[in-house]
Formats: sequence, structure tokens, C-alpha cells
Amino acid sequence: MRRDGFVWDYSGHFFHFKRPEIESYLRERMRDQRVLRVNKRSFIDYRGQRIDFPFQKNIHQLPKDELIECLHDLYFAARESQPVGNFKEMLYARFGRGISEKFLIPYNEKLYACDLAQLDENAMGRFFPHASLSEIIRNMREPDNSSYNQTFTYPEGGAIEYVHALASDLDPTRLHLEEALIAIDLGKRVVRTNRRELQYRRLISSEPFSRFVARTGLDHDPSVFSWNKVLVFNLGFDKKGPDDVHWMYYPGRELAFYRVGFYDNIFGTQRMSLYVEIGLAANARVDIEAQRQRVLADLRKVGLVTDHALVAEHSVLMDPAYVHITERSNAEVARLKARLAQHGVYSIGRYGSWTYCSIEDNIIEARALAEELRAAS
Repeated sequence: MRRDGFVWDYSGHFFHFKRPEIESYLRERMRDQRVLRVNKRSFIDYRGQRIDFPFQKNIHQLPKDELIECLHDLYFAARESQPVGNFKEMLYARFGRGISEKFLIPYNEKLYACDLAQLDENAMGRFFPHASLSEIIRNMREPDNSSYNQTFTYPEGGAIEYVHALASDLDPTRLHLEEALIAIDLGKRVVRTNRRELQYRRLISSEPFSRFVARTGLDHDPSVFSWNKVLVFNLGFDKKGPDDVHWMYYPGRELAFYRVGFYDNIFGTQRMSLYVEIGLAANARVDIEAQRQRVLADLRKVGLVTDHALVAEHSVLMDPAYVHITERSNAEVARLKARLAQHGVYSIGRYGSWTYCSIEDNIIEARALAEELRAAS
């Protein structure tokens, strides 16, 4: 999205390549685009105090009484084996009550817009920044806050430039946009869109799995699929804000948003350019104007906006944004994917596989499926 000199994505989508050949493949197809490589600076706003992320490795930055509380609970959590059946229980078992209730639970409940007891203990997989007692103690003297996204790349034209790079290898006459899938006849291998019917030999979808499988006519249990929405405001102001942060986490339940990101500090521009994210339940009724007013008020409350003038804006509701991963959803997705494959249908991607993954993971999964189908031809 481009408005009045600002460049925004629908939300913050930054790229963390672990496989050089994938990044090279994309960069070769976007030679006219400057790609920035950035060392991440992210913090937590904890009761008005800036704490390094991740919280659990930086409890030494808390006031003394809260540090003692967190250390006490962490120590006994590490010594006592507790049964773990869900994400919330995992947090208590690994980090104790202090760390869990000061940041990990309130922040993630704002993000997922649900009780964390509803999620699997491994709902975030490798993306959750685990830390042992010894790592947390060591970090007090030898800071090491590295994570999977410690450095990231970002094109000056926004994340869409990576999409353009992928699309550049396609025959443009075979790329059809603004065309909605309505139904699939698995037996006849025919799809119906809002424009036409198409015969297929093999069909690949990245649509949210809960919606896609409903179009196939397969018996399934829709109750296993839960998710939450995220409302994003992209906001452009007339002057600079803080210049030493790329995104900030906000666990405080009194604030509407859980995260605020700063595009201007990636681009090095002189006007504050924010993305602001709000987690909402899947069935929540959304009053965008009321949320907009609350966001602007909360930005002033936390001191990001002072005498700034808002000069450009854009909002988008992502639905789904985060899928809720449970044992039941994992089992149902696996069962239905096996059935679909019998009819030449494959569902992939973050939403197509109903999982939590990176953009690079999506590319790897798509490439593997392409190679598998090519070998089977």
C-alpha cells in the first residue's frame, strides 16, 4: 500500500532467510529493487519501561522486587516437574508464575485473542523464544538476545516486491486475479469460480484450510478449526518519532494493540510510519472507527504520538491472522490432506496447512511439492 510517500504492507512482513539459495533466487528477479538488510531492534514496553526482548531473558532489567519474584518462581518451576497439557501450562511449567503473568500470558492472549489454555503447548513451534534457567542467568552478565529473526531483509518497495519476483517466472496469461473459488467437485476434478468452471488434473490451494475443505464436500469437523483476526492500522505522521526501534511489544491489557512497528526506522525516513496490530476473536464485531480512535489515544498514552499530525492512513482486517493449533486440528488436517491427495488436491502454506510458519517455510514447502509432482508426472 502506497499513500502520500509512505509504503506499507498489510502488516509487518519481514524476511528471515536461512537458505541462501532461496534469497538468491528472489534477489536475482528483483535487480531494480534496493533490498535493505537490517539488524533488528525490538523491545517490550513494560509499565512504561523499555525492556529488551525476549522478556524471559531480560528480567534483570525489571525493578529489584519484580526480578526477585521472577527468579524465585523460575527457580522452583525448573526444579519441579509439572504436567503440561496446553500452551498456558507450558509457560507456567517452564518459566514460573512471575514471568508468565507479567508478560508471556497477557501478551500472547492479546495476540491470539483467546485463553492460552485452548492452544497446544507447541502452538508456536520454533518461533517461541524458549530459555533455560542457566541461559537466563547468563544473560544478566553476557547479553545474548539473538532469535530466528535477529536480522531481516526488506525491499524498499515493500513485501510485494518478493511476490513480484516469484510471479516473474510465470506466464502472465495464466495468472487470473480477482476470481473467487466457489466449489470443487472432487470426483469430476472440476472447480467452479465466480466466473467459470475449470477442469483440473492437480489442484494446489493456499486458502485457509477451514474454508477450503468446506468447498470440497468432504465430511469434516469444523469445530476443530479456531483462529483469531488481527486489525491493522498503518499510520503516517508528519514528523519523526523514536528512531532506535523496529517494533515494540505491548503486554498491557489496558492498551488496544499488542505490537507497534516502525517502517520509518527500516527505511531511514524522516516521518514516523507505523503499523499497529490488534488481536480480535474470530467472531468479534469490529467497529473500525472506534478502534481507530482508541489506537490514536493509546499511542498518545504510551508517548509515541505527541504533537504529531496524522497525514496518511490505511487499515485492513486480516481474517484469519493466527490459526489456533491444537492436537485435534493437527489430526483433522492430516486426515483431510490425505483424502484430498487421493483426488489430486494439495493444500499448503501457513493457512493452507493450518500452522505457524515463516514466509521462507512457505517457499520451501511449495518447492518440495512442485518437485514431488514433477517426479510423479
